[in-house]
Amino acid sequence: MEHACLIARVEGRVQGVGYRAFVVTRAAALDLQGWVRNGAAGDVHLEAEGPRPALEQLVIDLKQGPPASRVREVHFEWAPVRGYCGFDVRRP
Repeated sequence: MEHACLIARVEGRVQGVGYRAFVVTRAAALDLQGWVRNGAAGDVHLEAEGPRPALEQLVIDLKQGPPASRVREVHFEWAPVRGYCGFDVRRP
């Protein structure tokens, strides 16, 4: 199965609402590797890699977000696999 790397930036009310924890939980459920962090502009940035179908499901999940969030837009692109191990919350 083809592996890829998803690079995404999520805009909206996504800080202070459990969004990063939501991403970590979804990434674990989908068996993805990578990281998530808050951005300086009030957005959330992440890179995740694994099977392409799992990453496509993650994009759907990112658009939904946890109950307290209000996702305005998800910008994403595909990149070569970087070789992440685990899924971490990073500091800006």
